[in-house]
Amino acid sequence: MSRILVAMSGGVDSSVAAYLLKKAGHECIGVTMKLYENDTVAHTGHTCCSLDDIDDARMVSAKLGMDYFVYDFSERFEEEVIDKFVAYYEKGWTPNPCIDCNRYLKFEDLYTRARELDCDYIATGHYARIQYDEKLKRYALLKGPDEKKDQSYVLYSLSQEQLAHTLFPLGDLEKSEVRKIAEEAGLVNAKKHDSQDICFVPDGDYKGFLERRENKTYAEGNIVDEEGRILGRHKGAVGYTIGQRKGLGVAAGHPVYVLDKDMEKNQVVVGNKGSLKKKELDAVDFQWLSYPETDEMKVTARTRYHGAETPATLIDKKDGNITLIFDEPHGAIAKGQAVVCYDGDKVVGGGTIVASRG
Repeated sequence: MSRILVAMSGGVDSSVAAYLLKKAGHECIGVTMKLYENDTVAHTGHTCCSLDDIDDARMVSAKLGMDYFVYDFSERFEEEVIDKFVAYYEKGWTPNPCIDCNRYLKFEDLYTRARELDCDYIATGHYARIQYDEKLKRYALLKGPDEKKDQSYVLYSLSQEQLAHTLFPLGDLEKSEVRKIAEEAGLVNAKKHDSQDICFVPDGDYKGFLERRENKTYAEGNIVDEEGRILGRHKGAVGYTIGQRKGLGVAAGHPVYVLDKDMEKNQVVVGNKGSLKKKELDAVDFQWLSYPETDEMKVTARTRYHGAETPATLIDKKDGNITLIFDEPHGAIAKGQAVVCYDGDKVVGGGTIVASRG
């Protein structure tokens, strides 16, 4: 029997993770991270870590006979996640705050609390798997079997030490199975909707969030083609995403997509879909995970959460810098997003995209 800290968001996944561990005879402690003040977000009913979610997590913990605590990590979340989110958007990049939350909050700060509580492991409701590779003498992170729910992409920054003390009880399950277990166990949140990817912007209005938080309005500017010809006006460049097609409001006579954003000139650059495709990318802060660092390796790569995997060659430039050369040009690569590399189901590692080239 192990003593396990279970990170509980108030959703069905983490609740079933706790239920399965308790059923297996482990001693479990439920913990919810309070990440932001309740007035920070525009509520839609599909967020996580809100006051309602804390109530749900508390009720599930009580039903399972678990001690339960709420830790206020809002200051740390502000520094490591929200501040970075704002800074990235304002320089024209596309952040992935879920990766930063996992890296700095769930598997760093919460991991520290687990050790303070004499826990052997930390457990979450992520859809991913951990295996120990006897040949390499290191832990490997693998995809979950439910392709639509696989969360390995946002977990690439885990260290070997963290993998050794982390459990993913849902790793071999599909979402439909988890819902069924929750209903059979009589958990209060068995039919609860899944939360949005970005908990503090549940309505998906990133520009609105930025304007509220920074107390300013982002200026309108020109939408231009690749030659610099003005095609229309944008309503604030921070509100546009690389690869975006809908909502541009320009009449070019053919479909156009956001190719780039020039924040200094306050311009959004659009063009044909073919112009989105790039042959190479550079990434920094690359974390080697399931394999030790190597000079060159054939991989498949995702450049966005749940994006398609594309065959590529990973070239290690040392000191956390890598170049990825795709077998065939790959589309909609955004600076600030993560590139995560795979060898079959295994996560090779991941880093932050800083440049791409045709």
